[in-house]
Amino acid sequence: KEVFLRELISNASDALDKIRYESITDPEKVEAQPDFFIKIVPDKTNNTLTIEDSGIGMTKNELVNNLGTIAKSGTKAFMEAMAAGGDMSMIGQFGVGFYSAYLVSDKVRVISKSNDDEQYMWESAAGGSFTVVKDEEQVHGEVKRGTKIVCFLKEDQ
Repeated sequence: KEVFLRELISNASDALDKIRYESITDPEKVEAQPDFFIKIVPDKTNNTLTIEDSGIGMTKNELVNNLGTIAKSGTKAFMEAMAAGGDMSMIGQFGVGFYSAYLVSDKVRVISKSNDDEQYMWESAAGGSFTVVKDEEQVHGEVKRGTKIVCFLKEDQ
């Protein structure tokens, strides 16, 4: 189960590499958030685990295209294989990555801000449907640039 954390941290690290690379030729790209970081914040009261990075972030279209459909990611096949008694070493075969969060989460909320767009919030309970809305209320705070993934943990986690 802990593989999900490694996957999310790896994604955050990749996002930092991308913005760092872009900032070499265009230093203005890091002005909104000059610090590079990955934060892991457990919240026992609300039973959430948040992974936040100050990487490149995602636009609304990138949230839809990159996270949009569980079927596109291979996660549905992975979850079916797990239910049939497969083991965790199979995770790499499906290109799951981000979706491994659903091994421990009932719901995942992704708040992201790219330099090329406003702050958006993607949310899904892994049933195949998702929502993406402009994050006007900012209940999880302002993201200057980067991505904040809030995992709403299952009761037994």
